[in-house]
Amino acid sequence: MTRVAALFNPVMAPYAEYWLDSFKAAAAPFAVEAIRAPIHDSSELESIIAAQAREPNSGLFVLPDAFTFAYRVEIVSLAARYRLPAVYAFRRAGTYADRILKGEKPSELPVQAPVKFQLVINLKTAKELGLEVPPTLLARADEVIE
Repeated sequence: MTRVAALFNPVMAPYAEYWLDSFKAAAAPFAVEAIRAPIHDSSELESIIAAQAREPNSGLFVLPDAFTFAYRVEIVSLAARYRLPAVYAFRRAGTYADRILKGEKPSELPVQAPVKFQLVINLKTAKELGLEVPPTLLARADEVIE
């Protein structure tokens, strides 16, 4: 069975259970076990990612929160170093960070739900990780990066 750890900071992601419930429901039919990987401090990053990488057939799902956004470079670097396939949700995080830096209170920012989902597969990264992407998955991708 494939195990995918959802990485998040519980203090910064009070909505994490919503994501995890949806993730677990979507993963189950594909024999993917979604597990929690709460992280409270940057010093835990490497140990959590390394432990996940030691699991056979494992991956990482990085929930969008202020902590994971602030440490995104480190998270991406560690996932690459440990050859751990990962999914990131950083695209809209910059908008929230900008609004907070301009003085808006995080508690008053609206919760936004995505209206468009895209499957983008990076074949160069997959090759570096030693992964073979099935042709059926490539056919379903919205974008394939060579």
